[in-house]
Amino acid sequence: MASVTLHDIHKSYDGETHVIKGVDIDIADGEFLVLVGPSGCGKSTLLRTIAGLEEITSGELSIGGRVVNDVAPRDRGIGMVFQSYALYPHMTVFDNMAFGLKIRKVDPSEIKERVGAAAAQLGLTEYLERFPKQLSGGQRQRVAMGRAIVRQPEVFLFDEPLSNLDASLRNQMRVELKKLHQRLGATMIYVTHDQVEAMTLADRIAILNLGVLQQVGPPSELYDSPANTFVAGFIGSPAMNMFPTDGSGEGPGWRLPCPPGARTLGVRPQHLTIGSGAPPEGWGSLTGTVDVVEPMGWEAHLHLDVGDARVEVEQLAHVSGGDVVTFHVDPQRVHPFDAQGDRLSG
Repeated sequence: MASVTLHDIHKSYDGETHVIKGVDIDIADGEFLVLVGPSGCGKSTLLRTIAGLEEITSGELSIGGRVVNDVAPRDRGIGMVFQSYALYPHMTVFDNMAFGLKIRKVDPSEIKERVGAAAAQLGLTEYLERFPKQLSGGQRQRVAMGRAIVRQPEVFLFDEPLSNLDASLRNQMRVELKKLHQRLGATMIYVTHDQVEAMTLADRIAILNLGVLQQVGPPSELYDSPANTFVAGFIGSPAMNMFPTDGSGEGPGWRLPCPPGARTLGVRPQHLTIGSGAPPEGWGSLTGTVDVVEPMGWEAHLHLDVGDARVEVEQLAHVSGGDVVTFHVDPQRVHPFDAQGDRLSG
């Protein structure tokens, strides 16, 4: 396997449309890195520059310590799995997985061995003689993964491979991908717009917005210490509550600890504690009327009339629409941001 280094990567079209803006990421050998962000943020374009399907405008890309800016895609040592399965409908599963190796004139006995090993890893052994139309969506996606695995690439690239699957299959395939990474110990770079996929799959997450890298770190770091309001609002479900402040730390129905320079105070819904009366010394508080309750079975999501706040509590709280509820806020759970939206340290 191999490390991947992106140094000051830029991508422009026609010298005008600047899609990727100076991205720097060091991806370790064997790491599972997820590129995440909203539609149009540049994550798929960045993945395609790593694959060699898009030309880098400026910057340096290295795979395994070798600069590959001018290296053809087939010679970069990568295997790519797309959103579309892109299987040949007239070929069996075996032939779909073996096709790339046959093109490279790999010995037939080695092809059989590689395909058999990949099929065993992916639970496809009994389907090798079937055609794609005889498979479920999840099985087809596994065939697409198997086609990449048999090439024995140094780096695997995934471009939203689960987005065409239903919710149940997506959950199942997330687990399969995690297991596959653990078995292969391979370097994997995975693009998604789904922050749940990012949080559950990644060793580290890289968040992009408008072509600019916002933050890179383990899922827990992005959740607990977001670098700015964009990351804070993008990571976490439901999204973080944001309270604009003039520095007083007070607004209609809420009062929060407010360090000097803070212009936005963020509190995650999961970090609001139902209470009554005055909060403990140094804590903040929030009081509002419940507009909507969304039961989730194991918990409930509440919508309050306090600055459009969205609050998550356990279903056992038995809160109903129209109830007036008070929450206490641990000062250690308040995220302060400055006027530019950047996190305040300390």
